[in-house]
Amino acid sequence: MDERIQNVIFDWSGTLVDDLPAAWQATNFVFRQAGLPEMTLEQFRAEFCLPFKKFYDRYTPTLPLEQLEEWFHGHFKEVAHQVTELPHARGFLEFCRQRGLRTFVLSSVHPTYYEVQSTATGFGQWLEHPYVQVYDKRSKIHEILNTHHLEPRQTLFIGDMEHDIETARHGGVWSCAVLTGYNTLQQLRVAEPDLIVEHLGELRQILKHCDLNLGRYLSQTHALTPIPTVGALIYHPQTRKVLMLRTHKWSNLWGIPGGKIKGGEPSELALHREIKEETGLDITHVRLALVQDCIHSNEFYRPAHFLLLNYTCDALEPVVVQLNDEAQEFRWCSLEEAFQLPLNQPTRILLEKVRPQSSTSLS
Repeated sequence: MDERIQNVIFDWSGTLVDDLPAAWQATNFVFRQAGLPEMTLEQFRAEFCLPFKKFYDRYTPTLPLEQLEEWFHGHFKEVAHQVTELPHARGFLEFCRQRGLRTFVLSSVHPTYYEVQSTATGFGQWLEHPYVQVYDKRSKIHEILNTHHLEPRQTLFIGDMEHDIETARHGGVWSCAVLTGYNTLQQLRVAEPDLIVEHLGELRQILKHCDLNLGRYLSQTHALTPIPTVGALIYHPQTRKVLMLRTHKWSNLWGIPGGKIKGGEPSELALHREIKEETGLDITHVRLALVQDCIHSNEFYRPAHFLLLNYTCDALEPVVVQLNDEAQEFRWCSLEEAFQLPLNQPTRILLEKVRPQSSTSLS
């Protein structure tokens, strides 16, 4: 039997659309009504789980689910305008159509929200059949496979939560976790998906590279080729504070902007390009600070061997940071303040290297 992927089952929230901020705000409204303290967004990501009842029983065991849902949905409607399509989702759905893949949705999303969001994004046109308001997806996966005559080893379930991975395992299908939604990297690793990707754009490249034969791709055992990358500790030209970014793919730890060097691209040109793409900043006074290896770091979301070319530089005026989809937060800090953040290890090593020079202008 041909084991190339022919069918894709998507979770909806956190996989194709970003409703995390709206769901967080609605949950905090529920907590306020119940007389409970609100959660930060990171607390919510760490604690929220499916089925819903499991989550609410932990905090509001004496309140009926009907009341909790009335509060939640009442407030969610007020913030539903914040829900947007996730980066790379549209491109992945187009890829599925181009390759003739059958596509389905299996989600706990309310039918009304799905109808509004799928119409607004236009995603509904790419999906063969939506299964929504399914709170325990394990109860539905076999029905989907049987009803649509889907071979499990030709089927991929993509989701952002532990429950999605458990559902895939229950159905005997391939599982892929994306870092664009509710659960953290640590939570998803515990669930042991077949594959973890930063976003659907990365998954699209993997499936193109392996011609949809995900099993063969995952079974390949070979030494990882070192990947040359560039990154920079950027100084504000006026305050001399440094720019720190927080990303999901580095276990929600703080680090510096940067990325891969393209073939034939000089390293400093790669640095200027990556900084511009990730932060919107132009830089000057670029100096090489450190070269270091990063081999199979548990902090990174997948096994990799990076050769890190770390630089220092100054931001050019006007200093207006505009993040792309790779980072979730930024902060200008003094060097000592940066040391107080939960840092990824390569960034901590870089900061230790430049600490004696922190009082010296790079200009």
